[in-house]
Amino acid sequence: MVLTFIVIYIVVTLLIGAMTARKVKSASDFVLAGRKLPLMLASTALFATWFGSETVLGASSEFVAHGLLGVIEDPFGASLCLLLIGLFVARPLYRLKILTLCDYYRQRFGKRVELLASLCMIPSYFGWIAAQMVAMGLIFQAIAGINMVVGICVGAAVVLIYTYIGGMWAISITDFLQSMMIIGGLLYLMVDLLDAAGGIRNVLAQTPEGFFDFLPKPEPVSMLEYLAAWITIGLGSIPQQDVFQRIMAAKNVKVAVRASYIGASMYLTIGFVPLVIGLCAGQVYPEILNSADDAQLFIPQVVLAHMSLPVQALFFGALLSAIMSTTSGAILAPASILAENIIRPRIKDQGDKKALQLLRLSVVIVTVCAAIMANLQSNIYDLVAQSSALSLVSLFVPLIAGLYWSRATKSGALLSIVLGMAIWLIAERLETAVPPILLGLSASLLGMLVGSVLRLQLAGE
Repeated sequence: MVLTFIVIYIVVTLLIGAMTARKVKSASDFVLAGRKLPLMLASTALFATWFGSETVLGASSEFVAHGLLGVIEDPFGASLCLLLIGLFVARPLYRLKILTLCDYYRQRFGKRVELLASLCMIPSYFGWIAAQMVAMGLIFQAIAGINMVVGICVGAAVVLIYTYIGGMWAISITDFLQSMMIIGGLLYLMVDLLDAAGGIRNVLAQTPEGFFDFLPKPEPVSMLEYLAAWITIGLGSIPQQDVFQRIMAAKNVKVAVRASYIGASMYLTIGFVPLVIGLCAGQVYPEILNSADDAQLFIPQVVLAHMSLPVQALFFGALLSAIMSTTSGAILAPASILAENIIRPRIKDQGDKKALQLLRLSVVIVTVCAAIMANLQSNIYDLVAQSSALSLVSLFVPLIAGLYWSRATKSGALLSIVLGMAIWLIAERLETAVPPILLGLSASLLGMLVGSVLRLQLAGE
Protein backbone atom coordinates (compact mmCIF):
# COMPACT_ATOMS: atom_id res chain seq x y z
CA MET A 1 0.00 0.00 0.00
CA VAL A 2 2.73 2.46 0.93
CA LEU A 3 4.69 1.92 -2.27
CA THR A 4 1.49 2.17 -4.32
CA PHE A 5 0.62 5.47 -2.64
CA ILE A 6 4.11 6.81 -3.37
CA VAL A 7 3.88 5.79 -7.02
CA ILE A 8 0.48 7.51 -7.37
CA TYR A 9 1.88 10.62 -5.72
CA ILE A 10 4.84 10.68 -8.12
CA VAL A 11 2.54 10.31 -11.14
CA VAL A 12 0.36 13.22 -9.93
CA THR A 13 3.46 15.37 -9.45
CA LEU A 14 4.64 14.65 -12.98
CA LEU A 15 1.20 15.49 -14.35
CA ILE A 16 1.33 18.87 -12.56
CA GLY A 17 4.68 19.49 -14.21
CA ALA A 18 3.21 18.68 -17.62
CA MET A 19 0.20 20.96 -17.05
CA THR A 20 2.32 23.93 -15.98
CA ALA A 21 4.53 23.60 -19.06
CA ARG A 22 1.96 25.64 -20.99
CA LYS A 23 2.73 28.65 -18.79
CA VAL A 24 6.45 28.59 -19.63
CA LYS A 25 7.09 30.77 -22.66
CA SER A 26 10.18 32.71 -21.58
CA ALA A 27 13.22 32.54 -19.32
CA SER A 28 11.38 34.68 -16.76
CA ASP A 29 8.50 32.20 -16.73
CA PHE A 30 10.90 29.31 -16.22
CA VAL A 31 13.06 30.90 -13.50
CA LEU A 32 10.62 33.27 -11.72
CA ALA A 33 7.14 31.98 -12.69
CA GLY A 34 6.66 35.20 -14.61
CA ARG A 35 6.72 37.15 -11.29
CA LYS A 36 3.01 36.34 -10.82
CA LEU A 37 2.76 34.26 -7.64
CA PRO A 38 0.05 35.30 -5.13
CA LEU A 39 0.78 35.43 -1.41
CA MET A 40 -0.30 31.86 -0.67
CA LEU A 41 1.86 30.26 -3.35
CA ALA A 42 4.82 32.56 -2.60
CA SER A 43 4.64 31.78 1.14
CA THR A 44 4.50 28.01 0.75
CA ALA A 45 7.28 28.18 -1.83
CA LEU A 46 9.52 29.98 0.67
CA PHE A 47 8.58 27.57 3.46
CA ALA A 48 9.45 24.64 1.19
CA THR A 49 12.86 26.11 0.29
CA TRP A 50 14.70 24.07 2.95
CA PHE A 51 11.98 22.00 4.61
CA GLY A 52 13.34 18.72 3.32
CA SER A 53 15.57 15.89 4.41
CA GLU A 54 17.71 17.96 6.80
CA THR A 55 14.73 19.09 8.88
CA VAL A 56 12.74 15.85 8.88
CA LEU A 57 15.57 13.30 9.06
CA GLY A 58 18.82 15.12 9.80
CA ALA A 59 17.63 17.69 12.37
CA SER A 60 15.36 15.23 14.16
CA SER A 61 18.24 12.77 14.69
CA GLU A 62 20.49 15.63 15.85
CA PHE A 63 17.79 16.76 18.29
CA VAL A 64 17.42 13.30 19.81
CA ALA A 65 21.19 13.00 20.19
CA HIS A 66 22.16 16.52 21.31
CA GLY A 67 19.03 18.36 22.44
CA LEU A 68 18.00 21.87 21.47
CA LEU A 69 21.56 23.11 21.00
CA GLY A 70 22.02 20.50 18.28
CA VAL A 71 19.38 22.10 16.04
CA ILE A 72 20.23 25.81 16.23
CA GLU A 73 21.28 25.71 12.58
CA ASP A 74 17.95 24.26 11.48
CA PRO A 75 15.15 25.21 12.10
CA PHE A 76 16.25 28.31 14.07
CA GLY A 77 18.90 29.53 11.64
CA ALA A 78 16.74 28.84 8.60
CA SER A 79 13.81 30.79 10.08
CA LEU A 80 16.16 33.67 10.91
CA CYS A 81 17.29 33.74 7.29
CA LEU A 82 13.76 34.21 5.92
CA LEU A 83 13.03 36.86 8.54
CA LEU A 84 16.16 38.86 7.67
CA ILE A 85 15.39 38.59 3.97
CA GLY A 86 11.96 40.08 4.54
CA LEU A 87 13.41 42.88 6.67
CA PHE A 88 16.46 43.89 4.65
CA VAL A 89 16.82 42.16 1.28
CA ALA A 90 13.48 41.48 -0.45
CA ARG A 91 12.53 45.11 -1.14
CA PRO A 92 15.76 46.40 -2.73
CA LEU A 93 16.33 43.25 -4.79
CA TYR A 94 12.74 42.95 -6.04
CA ARG A 95 12.82 46.46 -7.48
CA LEU A 96 15.86 45.65 -9.65
CA LYS A 97 13.85 43.40 -12.03
CA ILE A 98 16.70 40.91 -12.40
CA LEU A 99 16.52 37.20 -13.29
CA THR A 100 19.28 35.78 -11.08
CA LEU A 101 21.11 36.95 -7.98
CA CYS A 102 24.34 37.01 -9.97
CA ASP A 103 22.73 39.64 -12.21
CA TYR A 104 22.81 41.86 -9.12
CA TYR A 105 26.55 41.31 -8.67
CA ARG A 106 27.07 42.31 -12.31
CA GLN A 107 24.93 45.45 -12.04
CA ARG A 108 26.55 46.56 -8.79
CA PHE A 109 30.18 45.44 -9.23
CA GLY A 110 30.75 44.45 -12.87
CA LYS A 111 31.17 41.31 -14.98
CA ARG A 112 34.25 39.93 -13.20
CA VAL A 113 32.42 39.88 -9.87
CA GLU A 114 29.40 38.33 -11.60
CA LEU A 115 31.54 35.51 -12.96
CA LEU A 116 33.33 34.93 -9.66
CA ALA A 117 30.03 34.96 -7.74
CA SER A 118 28.56 32.47 -10.20
CA LEU A 119 31.53 30.14 -9.81
CA CYS A 120 31.12 30.30 -6.03
CA MET A 121 27.34 29.94 -5.99
CA ILE A 122 26.89 27.01 -8.36
CA PRO A 123 29.04 24.50 -6.40
CA SER A 124 27.40 25.56 -3.13
CA TYR A 125 24.19 23.84 -4.24
CA PHE A 126 25.58 20.42 -5.02
CA GLY A 127 25.82 19.40 -1.36
CA TRP A 128 22.28 20.62 -0.70
CA ILE A 129 20.79 18.80 -3.68
CA ALA A 130 22.82 15.67 -2.94
CA ALA A 131 21.46 15.65 0.63
CA GLN A 132 17.89 15.52 -0.69
CA MET A 133 18.79 12.77 -3.15
CA VAL A 134 20.35 10.74 -0.35
CA ALA A 135 17.10 11.10 1.58
CA MET A 136 15.06 9.93 -1.40
CA GLY A 137 17.35 6.93 -1.69
CA LEU A 138 16.83 6.20 2.01
CA ILE A 139 13.05 6.32 1.58
CA PHE A 140 13.01 3.92 -1.35
CA GLN A 141 15.40 1.64 0.52
CA ALA A 142 13.18 1.70 3.63
CA ILE A 143 9.82 1.07 1.96
CA ALA A 144 10.82 -1.17 -0.94
CA GLY A 145 14.29 -2.50 -0.17
CA ILE A 146 15.68 -0.77 -3.24
CA ASN A 147 19.44 -0.30 -3.43
CA MET A 148 20.53 3.21 -2.37
CA VAL A 149 22.15 3.98 -5.71
CA VAL A 150 19.02 2.97 -7.62
CA GLY A 151 16.80 4.91 -5.19
CA ILE A 152 18.88 8.05 -5.62
CA CYS A 153 18.69 7.76 -9.40
CA VAL A 154 14.91 7.16 -9.40
CA GLY A 155 14.26 10.14 -7.11
CA ALA A 156 16.58 12.36 -9.12
CA ALA A 157 14.86 11.38 -12.37
CA VAL A 158 11.38 12.23 -11.05
CA VAL A 159 12.41 15.69 -9.83
CA LEU A 160 14.40 16.31 -13.00
CA ILE A 161 11.42 15.60 -15.24
CA TYR A 162 8.93 18.01 -13.66
CA THR A 163 11.54 20.73 -13.07
CA TYR A 164 12.75 20.40 -16.67
CA ILE A 165 9.21 20.71 -18.01
CA GLY A 166 7.63 23.40 -15.83
CA GLY A 167 10.45 25.28 -14.13
CA MET A 168 9.42 27.62 -11.29
CA TRP A 169 5.72 27.33 -12.19
CA ALA A 170 5.81 23.58 -11.58
CA ILE A 171 7.86 24.05 -8.43
CA SER A 172 5.51 26.67 -6.95
CA ILE A 173 2.29 24.74 -7.53
CA THR A 174 3.74 21.43 -6.34
CA ASP A 175 5.25 23.25 -3.34
CA PHE A 176 1.78 24.37 -2.29
CA LEU A 177 0.28 20.90 -2.57
CA GLN A 178 3.33 19.27 -1.02
CA SER A 179 3.31 21.72 1.90
CA MET A 180 -0.27 20.80 2.74
CA MET A 181 0.68 17.15 2.65
CA ILE A 182 3.80 17.74 4.76
CA ILE A 183 1.88 19.59 7.47
CA GLY A 184 -0.98 17.11 7.59
CA GLY A 185 1.17 13.99 7.56
CA LEU A 186 3.67 15.15 10.18
CA LEU A 187 1.01 16.53 12.54
CA TYR A 188 -0.92 13.26 12.41
CA LEU A 189 2.21 11.25 13.21
CA MET A 190 3.19 13.63 16.02
CA VAL A 191 -0.21 13.32 17.71
CA ASP A 192 -0.09 9.54 17.36
CA LEU A 193 3.37 9.31 18.95
CA LEU A 194 2.56 11.80 21.71
CA ASP A 195 -0.37 9.61 22.68
CA ALA A 196 1.82 6.50 22.68
CA ALA A 197 4.41 8.33 24.84
CA GLY A 198 1.82 9.26 27.49
CA GLY A 199 1.42 12.92 26.59
CA ILE A 200 3.73 15.90 26.36
CA ARG A 201 4.30 16.17 30.12
CA ASN A 202 5.52 12.59 30.31
CA VAL A 203 7.81 13.17 27.32
CA LEU A 204 9.34 16.29 28.90
CA ALA A 205 9.78 14.53 32.25
CA GLN A 206 11.88 11.81 30.62
CA THR A 207 14.32 14.10 28.85
CA PRO A 208 17.77 14.40 30.45
CA GLU A 209 18.86 17.52 32.29
CA GLY A 210 20.02 20.29 30.00
CA PHE A 211 18.27 18.79 26.95
CA PHE A 212 16.32 22.01 26.31
CA ASP A 213 19.16 24.44 27.05
CA PHE A 214 18.99 27.19 24.43
CA LEU A 215 22.21 29.00 25.33
CA PRO A 216 25.71 27.48 25.21
CA LYS A 217 28.12 27.07 28.09
CA PRO A 218 29.90 30.37 28.95
CA GLU A 219 33.11 29.18 27.30
CA PRO A 220 34.78 30.88 24.31
CA VAL A 221 34.81 27.79 22.10
CA SER A 222 31.19 26.85 22.86
CA MET A 223 29.99 30.41 22.26
CA LEU A 224 31.81 30.65 18.92
CA GLU A 225 30.38 27.33 17.78
CA TYR A 226 26.93 28.53 18.84
CA LEU A 227 27.34 31.71 16.78
CA ALA A 228 28.54 29.68 13.81
CA ALA A 229 25.46 27.45 14.03
CA TRP A 230 23.14 30.48 13.91
CA ILE A 231 24.77 32.11 10.90
CA THR A 232 25.57 29.06 8.75
CA ILE A 233 22.08 29.06 7.25
CA GLY A 234 20.86 32.23 8.98
CA LEU A 235 23.22 34.43 6.97
CA GLY A 236 24.77 31.94 4.56
CA SER A 237 21.53 31.25 2.69
CA ILE A 238 20.67 34.92 2.15
CA PRO A 239 22.95 35.20 -0.93
CA GLN A 240 21.44 32.10 -2.55
CA GLN A 241 19.58 31.81 -5.84
CA ASP A 242 16.91 29.38 -4.61
CA VAL A 243 15.48 31.71 -1.97
CA PHE A 244 16.03 34.70 -4.30
CA GLN A 245 13.99 33.18 -7.12
CA ARG A 246 11.12 32.27 -4.76
CA ILE A 247 10.99 35.86 -3.48
CA MET A 248 11.27 37.40 -6.95
CA ALA A 249 8.48 35.12 -8.21
CA ALA A 250 5.96 37.04 -6.03
CA LYS A 251 3.55 39.27 -7.94
CA ASN A 252 4.72 42.47 -6.21
CA VAL A 253 7.12 43.70 -3.56
CA LYS A 254 4.54 43.66 -0.75
CA VAL A 255 3.75 40.02 -1.43
CA ALA A 256 7.48 39.23 -1.53
CA VAL A 257 8.06 40.77 1.92
CA ARG A 258 4.96 39.29 3.53
CA ALA A 259 5.72 35.87 2.08
CA SER A 260 9.16 36.04 3.72
CA TYR A 261 7.60 36.68 7.13
CA ILE A 262 4.97 33.98 6.71
CA GLY A 263 7.56 31.51 5.43
CA ALA A 264 9.79 32.22 8.46
CA SER A 265 6.88 31.67 10.86
CA MET A 266 5.82 28.46 9.13
CA TYR A 267 9.35 27.12 9.11
CA LEU A 268 9.92 27.79 12.80
CA THR A 269 6.63 26.31 13.99
CA ILE A 270 6.30 23.37 11.61
CA GLY A 271 10.04 22.74 11.90
CA PHE A 272 9.48 21.66 15.49
CA VAL A 273 7.06 18.91 14.50
CA PRO A 274 9.69 16.41 13.25
CA LEU A 275 11.79 17.22 16.34
CA VAL A 276 8.90 16.27 18.63
CA ILE A 277 8.31 13.15 16.52
CA GLY A 278 11.94 12.11 16.95
CA LEU A 279 11.87 12.76 20.70
CA CYS A 280 8.66 10.78 21.25
CA ALA A 281 9.77 7.92 19.02
CA GLY A 282 13.08 7.69 20.89
CA GLN A 283 11.27 7.30 24.22
CA VAL A 284 8.59 4.89 23.01
CA TYR A 285 10.89 2.72 20.87
CA PRO A 286 14.39 3.03 22.38
CA GLU A 287 15.37 -0.39 21.03
CA ILE A 288 15.05 0.87 17.46
CA LEU A 289 16.99 4.04 18.27
CA ASN A 290 19.84 2.07 19.84
CA SER A 291 20.00 -0.52 17.07
CA ALA A 292 19.68 1.81 14.07
CA ASP A 293 22.75 1.60 11.85
CA ASP A 294 22.00 5.10 10.55
CA ALA A 295 20.39 7.62 12.94
CA GLN A 296 18.81 9.33 9.92
CA LEU A 297 16.74 6.15 9.34
CA PHE A 298 15.44 5.99 12.91
CA ILE A 299 12.05 7.66 12.34
CA PRO A 300 11.31 5.79 9.07
CA GLN A 301 12.14 2.51 10.82
CA VAL A 302 9.76 3.33 13.69
CA VAL A 303 6.97 4.17 11.25
CA LEU A 304 7.49 0.95 9.27
CA ALA A 305 7.72 -1.25 12.36
CA HIS A 306 4.91 0.12 14.54
CA MET A 307 2.50 2.27 12.56
CA SER A 308 -0.56 1.27 10.57
CA LEU A 309 -0.48 1.27 6.78
CA PRO A 310 -2.45 4.55 6.47
CA VAL A 311 -0.01 6.27 8.84
CA GLN A 312 2.92 4.85 6.89
CA ALA A 313 1.44 6.17 3.66
CA LEU A 314 0.88 9.60 5.23
CA PHE A 315 4.37 9.81 6.69
CA PHE A 316 6.31 8.67 3.64
CA GLY A 317 4.10 10.74 1.35
CA ALA A 318 4.75 13.80 3.52
CA LEU A 319 8.47 13.07 3.72
CA LEU A 320 8.80 12.58 0.00
CA SER A 321 6.81 15.79 -0.53
CA ALA A 322 9.21 17.76 1.64
CA ILE A 323 12.26 16.37 -0.09
CA MET A 324 10.99 16.84 -3.62
CA SER A 325 9.98 20.45 -2.87
CA THR A 326 13.47 21.28 -1.67
CA THR A 327 15.24 19.36 -4.42
CA SER A 328 13.38 20.89 -7.34
CA GLY A 329 14.06 24.48 -6.26
CA ALA A 330 17.66 23.67 -5.38
CA ILE A 331 18.23 22.22 -8.86
CA LEU A 332 16.68 25.17 -10.68
CA ALA A 333 18.80 27.70 -8.74
CA PRO A 334 22.32 26.76 -9.94
CA ALA A 335 20.93 25.78 -13.34
CA SER A 336 19.60 29.33 -13.77
CA ILE A 337 22.98 30.82 -12.91
CA LEU A 338 24.87 28.38 -15.12
CA ALA A 339 22.66 29.21 -18.09
CA GLU A 340 22.12 32.95 -17.58
CA ASN A 341 25.42 34.12 -16.07
CA ILE A 342 28.00 31.68 -17.44
CA ILE A 343 26.85 30.17 -20.75
CA ARG A 344 24.43 32.68 -22.30
CA PRO A 345 26.74 35.75 -22.24
CA ARG A 346 29.26 33.71 -24.26
CA ILE A 347 26.99 32.72 -27.16
CA LYS A 348 25.65 34.78 -30.06
CA ASP A 349 21.99 33.69 -29.98
CA GLN A 350 20.36 35.70 -27.17
CA GLY A 351 16.73 34.87 -28.00
CA ASP A 352 14.20 33.55 -25.47
CA LYS A 353 13.93 30.19 -27.23
CA LYS A 354 17.66 29.64 -26.90
CA ALA A 355 17.57 30.84 -23.28
CA LEU A 356 14.93 28.22 -22.43
CA GLN A 357 17.00 25.51 -24.10
CA LEU A 358 20.07 26.51 -22.09
CA LEU A 359 18.08 26.59 -18.85
CA ARG A 360 16.71 23.10 -19.40
CA LEU A 361 20.11 21.74 -20.41
CA SER A 362 21.59 23.25 -17.26
CA VAL A 363 18.89 21.56 -15.14
CA VAL A 364 20.06 18.21 -16.53
CA ILE A 365 23.73 18.99 -15.90
CA VAL A 366 23.17 20.07 -12.28
CA THR A 367 20.98 17.05 -11.52
CA VAL A 368 23.53 14.57 -12.85
CA CYS A 369 26.43 16.19 -10.94
CA ALA A 370 24.45 16.23 -7.68
CA ALA A 371 23.41 12.59 -8.12
CA ILE A 372 27.06 11.60 -8.46
CA MET A 373 27.90 13.55 -5.28
CA ALA A 374 24.98 11.91 -3.44
CA ASN A 375 26.49 8.50 -4.10
CA LEU A 376 29.83 9.62 -2.66
CA GLN A 377 28.57 11.17 0.61
CA SER A 378 25.57 9.94 2.59
CA ASN A 379 25.36 12.17 5.69
CA ILE A 380 22.52 14.63 5.13
CA TYR A 381 23.44 17.13 7.86
CA ASP A 382 27.07 17.36 6.71
CA LEU A 383 26.09 17.83 3.06
CA VAL A 384 23.77 20.72 3.92
CA ALA A 385 26.32 22.44 6.19
CA GLN A 386 28.91 22.36 3.39
CA SER A 387 26.55 24.12 0.98
CA SER A 388 25.61 27.04 3.26
CA ALA A 389 29.14 27.72 4.51
CA LEU A 390 30.43 28.25 0.99
CA SER A 391 28.06 31.12 0.20
CA LEU A 392 28.45 32.74 3.62
CA VAL A 393 32.21 33.19 3.42
CA SER A 394 32.21 34.42 -0.18
CA LEU A 395 28.94 36.10 -1.18
CA PHE A 396 27.17 37.44 1.90
CA VAL A 397 29.39 40.49 2.55
CA PRO A 398 29.41 41.74 -1.09
CA LEU A 399 25.61 41.42 -1.26
CA ILE A 400 24.88 43.37 1.93
CA ALA A 401 27.66 45.90 1.37
CA GLY A 402 26.43 46.50 -2.17
CA LEU A 403 22.90 47.13 -0.95
CA TYR A 404 23.67 49.30 2.08
CA TRP A 405 27.16 50.81 1.66
CA SER A 406 27.39 53.26 -1.20
CA ARG A 407 31.21 53.26 -1.05
CA ALA A 408 31.54 49.52 -1.68
CA THR A 409 33.62 49.01 -4.83
CA LYS A 410 34.39 46.30 -7.38
CA SER A 411 37.86 45.86 -5.88
CA GLY A 412 36.35 45.41 -2.43
CA ALA A 413 33.89 42.81 -3.72
CA LEU A 414 36.61 40.82 -5.52
CA LEU A 415 38.92 40.85 -2.50
CA SER A 416 36.03 39.98 -0.20
CA ILE A 417 35.10 36.87 -2.20
CA VAL A 418 38.65 35.65 -2.74
CA LEU A 419 39.96 36.35 0.77
CA GLY A 420 36.88 34.92 2.51
CA MET A 421 37.01 31.72 0.48
CA ALA A 422 40.77 31.29 0.89
CA ILE A 423 40.81 31.76 4.66
CA TRP A 424 37.83 29.43 5.09
CA LEU A 425 39.46 26.67 3.05
CA ILE A 426 42.75 27.02 4.94
CA ALA A 427 40.98 26.99 8.31
CA GLU A 428 38.99 23.89 7.29
CA ARG A 429 42.19 22.08 6.42
CA LEU A 430 43.97 23.15 9.61
CA GLU A 431 40.91 22.30 11.76
CA THR A 432 41.21 25.53 13.76
CA ALA A 433 39.74 25.98 17.24
CA VAL A 434 37.71 28.94 15.99
CA PRO A 435 35.02 27.70 13.57
CA PRO A 436 36.39 28.12 10.02
CA ILE A 437 33.16 29.75 8.89
CA LEU A 438 33.72 32.65 11.33
CA LEU A 439 37.29 33.12 10.14
CA GLY A 440 36.16 33.08 6.53
CA LEU A 441 33.36 35.59 7.17
CA SER A 442 35.72 37.91 9.06
CA ALA A 443 38.23 37.72 6.20
CA SER A 444 35.48 38.49 3.69
CA LEU A 445 34.45 41.58 5.67
CA LEU A 446 38.06 42.70 5.94
CA GLY A 447 38.52 42.21 2.20
CA MET A 448 35.53 44.41 1.42
CA LEU A 449 36.69 47.20 3.74
CA VAL A 450 40.34 47.18 2.65
CA GLY A 451 39.62 46.74 -1.06
CA SER A 452 37.00 49.48 -1.16
CA VAL A 453 38.93 52.00 0.97
CA LEU A 454 42.17 51.54 -1.01
CA ARG A 455 40.34 51.85 -4.30
CA LEU A 456 38.61 55.05 -3.22
CA GLN A 457 41.88 56.52 -1.97
CA LEU A 458 43.64 55.71 -5.23
CA ALA A 459 40.78 57.33 -7.10
CA GLY A 460 41.11 60.42 -4.89
CA GLU A 461 37.61 60.18 -3.41
